[in-house]
Amino acid sequence: MNIAQLEEQIEAGNLQAVKEILIQNPKLANIDTSHHISPLLLACYYKKQEIADLIAEFTDNLTLFEACAVGKFDAATLLIFQNPDSVNEFSEDGFTPLGLACYFGHEDLARFLVLKGADVNLASKNGFNVFPIHSAVAANNINITKMLLDAGAYPNVCQKAGLAPLHTAAQLGNIELIILLLEHGAEVSLRMEGGKLPADLAAEKGYHEIAEILRDDD
Repeated sequence: MNIAQLEEQIEAGNLQAVKEILIQNPKLANIDTSHHISPLLLACYYKKQEIADLIAEFTDNLTLFEACAVGKFDAATLLIFQNPDSVNEFSEDGFTPLGLACYFGHEDLARFLVLKGADVNLASKNGFNVFPIHSAVAANNINITKMLLDAGAYPNVCQKAGLAPLHTAAQLGNIELIILLLEHGAEVSLRMEGGKLPADLAAEKGYHEIAEILRDDD
């Protein structure tokens, strides 16, 4: 069994096959995939939580980024206590611990990281310019988004292609998330590259009432 086979089964979401491969060759859990990230992070990015949890059991030493992505609170807190400065470091693929915790919806972990000094306005370092608030909104997570805004996250930051949090919330059709962002100063007039407003994205997805709300200030 090799890393390519493990990677293939992770991508396919085949929990049993991943388990069999790791039982036969446990060291594969600690070898980077062809995507230059660990098998555990690959499973997280494919939103295969059960597989990620399984791989974590075979991983010798979880990194802070892996712990934040998979949601291992105890491991993450221990690593922060051992190295407090790591709270604002970047993973090999350019994400912060907070960005990963937000994207994968680990609320308690995200709150802990902010408490320990994680910068809520620190963007990813990989060309995508993803801020934690982008990750929280993309995850459709109101609680984490509110926590970030209350901690001083800027509501109008733009990631690659000019995508602001309100654009994403509009695409998702999540009125609670939209109201939360508007209450914290999100601007309905922000245009993406190409000129689209949040209202335009809501309308494209069929959320016509939301589109009308977002057009009120036109």
